[in-house]
Amino acid sequence: MTDSNKLNTKKIDTDNTADSQIDRAAVNSQQVSIKSWSQKLLVVILCVASFYGGWKSYESNMVNECTANGGQMVEAQKTMMCQLS
Repeated sequence: MTDSNKLNTKKIDTDNTADSQIDRAAVNSQQVSIKSWSQKLLVVILCVASFYGGWKSYESNMVNECTANGGQMVEAQKTMMCQLS
């Protein structure tokens, strides 16, 4: 009789453990979804910053190349042009 009582107790403990693991999994899944949205936002911000930095770097290189060849940058409406003197 004592053996069957021990088995029943173990099953109950296992059930409680399984329930607590399910509860933890539910909480973890919520945290993961929030974390994934923040990571996605961070990736978008980093991509935009990288694109803007690359664009400004290219612009700066073109200005440097123009002045190295003896020209001056002339700003038009939407573009910059190198005018050689």
